[in-house]
Amino acid sequence: MATEPLTIGRRIRHFRTQAGLTLDALGEQAGAAPSQLSQIENGRREPRLSLLQRVADALGVPLTDLLTDDAPTPRDALEIELERAQRRPLYATLGLPSVKVSQKLPMPVLESLVGLHGELARRESESIATPEQARRANTAVRLGMQARDNHLAEIEDVAEEMVRRAGYEGGALTHRMVTVMAQQLGFELVHVGDLPPTTRTVTDLENRRIYLPSSSIPGGHGLRSLALQAIAHRVLEHARPASYEAFLGQRNEINYFAAACLMPRFVAGPWLEARKHDRDLAIEDLRDAFGVTHEAAARRFTNLATVVLGIRCHFLRVQEDGSLYRGYENDGFLLRADVTGAIEGQPVCRWFGARTAFTSHDRTTEWYQYTDTPAGTFWCSTQAGATASGDFTVTVGVPFAQSKWFRGRDTTARRTSTCPDDACCRRPPDAVSARWAEASWPSARMRRQTFGPLPTGAFPGVDQTDVYDFLTRHAPDDGVRRPASSG
Repeated sequence: MATEPLTIGRRIRHFRTQAGLTLDALGEQAGAAPSQLSQIENGRREPRLSLLQRVADALGVPLTDLLTDDAPTPRDALEIELERAQRRPLYATLGLPSVKVSQKLPMPVLESLVGLHGELARRESESIATPEQARRANTAVRLGMQARDNHLAEIEDVAEEMVRRAGYEGGALTHRMVTVMAQQLGFELVHVGDLPPTTRTVTDLENRRIYLPSSSIPGGHGLRSLALQAIAHRVLEHARPASYEAFLGQRNEINYFAAACLMPRFVAGPWLEARKHDRDLAIEDLRDAFGVTHEAAARRFTNLATVVLGIRCHFLRVQEDGSLYRGYENDGFLLRADVTGAIEGQPVCRWFGARTAFTSHDRTTEWYQYTDTPAGTFWCSTQAGATASGDFTVTVGVPFAQSKWFRGRDTTARRTSTCPDDACCRRPPDAVSARWAEASWPSARMRRQTFGPLPTGAFPGVDQTDVYDFLTRHAPDDGVRRPASSG
């Protein structure tokens, strides 16, 4: 049941009051105890669909009128929000009693309480935007995706519908098709050279414009992806994020939507199945077939591998210093984590393919390797790359039994790792330590995010003054004010 129980309860109460029925009378007609109905109306119990149908019949309304997400009245909306706020962990930490939400509560008091809770949540979301809390929030999003095998079926469906409507049938999604997708939502894509430095795109909801950079990496999919991510906010009906975790969740969803459009499931799925049948799966082929980067293809493979191919896998992007930039696994592959559960920034074993590929003789092709670990033997395919900020590798790996489906399974490269045991590669040999422990003094490169809190605001890291100045400069000077819209 998609609708929140609290909203269903308020709608039942609204229609019951309109019909002039008591809980006893409604219970008699619907075949339910009044106490049960009271719990349902207060959102403390989720009703079965069969009971909801009987309640709807007794109230003389369609079942859909009880299942809509909208509160029946503005007052009900405030009551629902106050109930939600008082059930959140943030309020529980204050040790204060809950206010009984009833129709006897004066409207001005109700409005004040909801406003205070909103301000409390806003201040909390700003105060927790620290590196530690950001890692915890990112871990929560990652574990949520892991539990779903990195697959969001509802976003897959939305993406498929949109690309089909834009005329997509296969191959690379064109810039023209992305433009059509935006137009179908009533938006115009505008390329500019003066986007605020803290933004990747800016959407003008009043004038229905999505502002994008004027150029991207040659041969890449950058502009298409950025446009699709901006479109995703509208398609997925995102509200302004109320917390840093919500912000990260939205980022995850828009990235997923963009990938699902660039490599749609209804084309990429059968494409992968055919190559699995031929035992010739290769990330480089997926990359070339859909005109995206190697990293985008690798991450998209993890979206479809388990659900479509029945293959569990892991993904790593590793920086040249050996630290993990981004990772995912649902195959039991062992990754270091800090006390918050975060894996980002943790050192990756120097014997993993993600690091041995840095020293392979040819970085233009994929590096294949088997690695024996405490969790079992894994096969992986790694591609090295470079950016202005340094070299990196992108790795997709699977358990040994699944390597039979992949190109490169005949590699003879094999390493052994006992990580996370420090004796594997983190602790120097005793003889070397004795030689250099007192005779060395390295100067560490400090990461910028070590001490600084994350920028706060409605959209973390965005300078709103720059954004508003930008929108003012580019707004059409036609004297017409267009209504803002989230759709």
